[in-house]
Amino acid sequence: MTTSEYHAPGAETPVVRTASGAVRGLREGDLSVFRGVPFAEPPVGAARFQAPRRVRPWDGTREAFAFGPPPPQESGALGRAARPTGPLGDDWLTLNVWTPDPDPSSARPVMVWIHGGSYRRGHGGMPGYDAQHIARDGDVVVVTFNYRLGMEGFVLWEGAPANRGLLDQVAALEWVRENIAAFGGDPDRVTVFGESAGAGSLASLLAMPRARGLFRRAVAQSVTGTYYSADLARDMATALAAEAGRKPAAVDVAAVDPRDLPEAGRSLSARMLQYLDRWGQAAPTATPFSPVVDGDVLPTAPWPALASGAARDVDLLVGHNRDEARLFLYIAGVLGTVTDDRATGMLRLLAPGGEAGERAYREAFPEASPDELFERVHTDRLFAMPTLHLAQAQLAGGGRAHVYELTWPAPGGGGALGACHGLDIPLLFGTFGADLGALLFRDGDPTPEGERLSARIRRSWTAFAHSGDPGWPEYDTRTRPVQVLDAHPRVEPYPEERTRRIWEHHDFQPLPLLT
Repeated sequence: MTTSEYHAPGAETPVVRTASGAVRGLREGDLSVFRGVPFAEPPVGAARFQAPRRVRPWDGTREAFAFGPPPPQESGALGRAARPTGPLGDDWLTLNVWTPDPDPSSARPVMVWIHGGSYRRGHGGMPGYDAQHIARDGDVVVVTFNYRLGMEGFVLWEGAPANRGLLDQVAALEWVRENIAAFGGDPDRVTVFGESAGAGSLASLLAMPRARGLFRRAVAQSVTGTYYSADLARDMATALAAEAGRKPAAVDVAAVDPRDLPEAGRSLSARMLQYLDRWGQAAPTATPFSPVVDGDVLPTAPWPALASGAARDVDLLVGHNRDEARLFLYIAGVLGTVTDDRATGMLRLLAPGGEAGERAYREAFPEASPDELFERVHTDRLFAMPTLHLAQAQLAGGGRAHVYELTWPAPGGGGALGACHGLDIPLLFGTFGADLGALLFRDGDPTPEGERLSARIRRSWTAFAHSGDPGWPEYDTRTRPVQVLDAHPRVEPYPEERTRRIWEHHDFQPLPLLT
């Protein structure tokens, strides 16, 4: 049992004693903030490509003033995906805590954030994940953390456990269960929330026996529908190792410096369409990193796991944005340039039933342009339908779920972005000028309308963490009530009924190796 060397609210350097040693944070306004607290040993040397190891105790009091070093990762665009700056070092597995009051008697709800980034970019200390507004407005304790990405965390190397990034997430949640009371949090009221790859990670945690009992509630924002079979993951590992001039075995790849290895992933990502005949629907995602259904760490894909009752005791809040794929088309510079032939090819690849799926989309959306069809099928396959089906699987397994759709258009990008992927992050965190928010909100200006919606989303998410009720009815498969998040939020039947019907009988399973 951990204890807190509790300082009065006015103290500038609150000290908390964890199971591994004491940490000293900072008092920032009416919050105490602890940054860069290790939850596992650095995964280097003999620990590289292995399951996370419990952090060794330290003597004295450790300063927790600065975020820990981000894990090795690819560079990218738009700040959100940029190569991280900050401290260097091997202590990638650290976490950060924002708390209104580090008093063990406070017992506030705890919200643990899992960042997105295609399983290859991002870290818990990004400016866009500054959790001060959530902690303050919602009267909750918020935790963000790092986990291994890309080549370090999600490639199925021979001689290494699968899904090491997911195992890091479990280790962080175990740390929360053991230590969060000392920071004023209630370990029995933990809500995990995440977006994109973070929501895909969360869906995996819901299906993983190792994560059972570590959290009570879950908020999954834009759940990714991409999971790999072991055969596909091994084939990708062979291609990734070849990019680095190595064999696909942990002992061989470990000879490459962790900071040099991401370049091999970046190189292969740029050429994934060349593997279309082998990797199928995984090829256009342009990322060879996703959770692997290996039968051990992740026994099954999330949807059959939830339908069988794996998470029936976890309250679920789940939703997506209306125009998810618009962001990627905007970044790629292809908005308005998609030909009908290109739309046809993507509809036949991604829609259920191939040519039959293409016909279904064209009949459901007779007025749609090639651009709109191309965007729609990407949105549905990658995020919208996996998200909706997760809610339906939770109901089938005897659980409960609340569903939302974000339809408010981003004011940035000349109005071209719509309610695109990632818009929910600056709205939730109130970080309009950070990372992707600078693009979506015209250099950080949220507008009064955006401010109101932001406050509404934070209020709903933190209310859910407190009580399991975000403020609108539970989803059911008869009336399908969904909270539509717009300038004037409202509850109505699921708005994307046309695509829901197209995907109604689709079974989300791990993607296979085709050849």
